[in-house]
Amino acid sequence: MKILVTGGAGFIGSAFIRLTMDAHPEFSVVNLDKLTYAGNLENLKTIEGNPRYRFVRADVCDAAAVDAAFVEHRPDAVVHFAAESHVDRSILSPEPVVSTNFMGSFQILEAAKRHRIGRYVHVSTDEVYGSIPEPLDADESYPLIASSPYSSSKAGSDLLALSYAKTFGFPVMVTRASNNYGPYQFPEKLIPLMISNALEDQALPIYGDGMQVRDWLYVDDHCRAIHAVLAKGEPGEVYNVGGSRALANLEVVHRILKITGKPESLMKTVKDRPGHDRRYAITSEKLEKTTGWRAEMDFELGLQSTIEWYVQNRDWVARVKSGSYRDYYERNYTQR
Repeated sequence: MKILVTGGAGFIGSAFIRLTMDAHPEFSVVNLDKLTYAGNLENLKTIEGNPRYRFVRADVCDAAAVDAAFVEHRPDAVVHFAAESHVDRSILSPEPVVSTNFMGSFQILEAAKRHRIGRYVHVSTDEVYGSIPEPLDADESYPLIASSPYSSSKAGSDLLALSYAKTFGFPVMVTRASNNYGPYQFPEKLIPLMISNALEDQALPIYGDGMQVRDWLYVDDHCRAIHAVLAKGEPGEVYNVGGSRALANLEVVHRILKITGKPESLMKTVKDRPGHDRRYAITSEKLEKTTGWRAEMDFELGLQSTIEWYVQNRDWVARVKSGSYRDYYERNYTQR
């Protein structure tokens, strides 16, 4: 099977491609990515030269470029990751988020339908459910109560994708995952930001009281879930993907400081984010019963290994923060 992966140079997309190359020799991958600030081809350096892998630099909002990729590479399936995914950026500048997340999804869906793609996974987020009051866990029937331009654009794209299943009989499935963490994550999300700042003895900004609760999912567990849905999911269905480890942000920061041996005096309270959701909580029971998938990574072990990766890859972090990783594309791809 040949899979077209959108956003494959990003954190989760690149993890999915690495896992696919390593664990599924029967698959080949075409990676379509615009290479925005969070897209980094260094994340895929270990598979460069693999004959089962191809890279296409294109914007998912560019209908002609998207169609050309389908015509040239003739994929059998699509896994759509490409998105502007940072909530703060969506608050400061909503237009790129809405454009990429909604209209970009539309262009990929249209091309995939036109080219009769056999399987399509639309990758989304638990943030579409909004803040979940205790003691509830959201299942796939829970109402969508998105709070930010980011989560609203993802909720809209989810509904658009599902409409293609209902209206056109197109074989699309939607996954909604909880907070991912692991190696290669751009240092603007909570865990990589706190790790990189702690290692550099910089302040660790804590929104409000830091008691916002998130469910933590190791990125490779998420990628295995997507493969499970790709293989066994039912068209038109939604599948939650959770790590079953809910912790307050403040507790996560305390654990990072303990592992890195840094003082708690580095923590700095900052003004809370507008519309900040208090608690995310989902159940993955449907996915588990349908496919047999289970989250395998223990959070303590996953956090420890993630911190070790950032300690061993400080040069990667420095290049990402400075933007100099973009030179990697110019050196390695523009003359091919």
